[in-house]
Amino acid sequence: MKNILLPTDFSENAWNAASYAVELFKNETCTFYVLNTYTPHIAHSRFMATNVSGDMMEDAARSQSEMGLSNLISRMHTEFNNPQHKFTAVSSFSMLVDEVKAVIEEYAIDLVITGTKGASAIDEVFMGSNTVRIIKTVKKCPVLAVPQNFKFKTPDEVAFATDFNRFYTQSELKPLLDMAKTFNAVIRIVHVQQKITALTELQKFNLSMLRKYLKDVEHYVHTVSELNSISKTLEIFSNELDIHLLAMLHYQHSYMENLTREAVVKRIAFHTQIPLLVIPELGMSGSSQSKKEQSLSASE
Repeated sequence: MKNILLPTDFSENAWNAASYAVELFKNETCTFYVLNTYTPHIAHSRFMATNVSGDMMEDAARSQSEMGLSNLISRMHTEFNNPQHKFTAVSSFSMLVDEVKAVIEEYAIDLVITGTKGASAIDEVFMGSNTVRIIKTVKKCPVLAVPQNFKFKTPDEVAFATDFNRFYTQSELKPLLDMAKTFNAVIRIVHVQQKITALTELQKFNLSMLRKYLKDVEHYVHTVSELNSISKTLEIFSNELDIHLLAMLHYQHSYMENLTREAVVKRIAFHTQIPLLVIPELGMSGSSQSKKEQSLSASE
């Protein structure tokens, strides 16, 4: 059984991401934790402040959150009606990113799926501020960001963007491998270079290990020249090869870190119509943990 976290603000963008999630896992047994966080609106008028207590505002905000979750889950049941799927409402008086981290721990979440439209006036910016904060803060769980208005397509063409400068552990690549095996997907390893040069010995070794991990999955390696920015290059690559999902590992100096730091002017171009899977850095500790879990299950 998979445990999936769906943060929502009850917008159509959040509904679109939730719809993508249930389509993606329509053939698997899942529990979807639908999360809404709220903070009462602070009265700005000094006249209102004397008449409305903080408790009353919190009660009203809680009631609105719980009602919104109830309506959303009812809509899920009506529109998808999948007996393999269970929905659990989580309403919390908290900040979104803090609560996402807490829910991941409490419910052993396997994947966070979120919409990407932010509060920015520039709608073309691919990742909204909340999505970027979740990606930067969540260290123990993959995050799948679904672009606004994206309509579900089976991800049978998956791009994995990397520079081969870091050794990947098998546990870090598990979300990518699981996705590829579930959908019988082709993985296209894409290496963006400012100037095409030969790989270093370290990069060659990391590439050979990566291919070893992917030995049971059809995969190809693509080296492409950077066009204006990493995000623009990946957008063009994805469009030309009809990629349905883009994956990246998030670690220091990775493409993902660079992407979230790129100037907004450069990121405006990155509004591709494909979801982005961000895999957290686990390192050797994640690999050890995986082995420990395997030995425990074997002893049972």
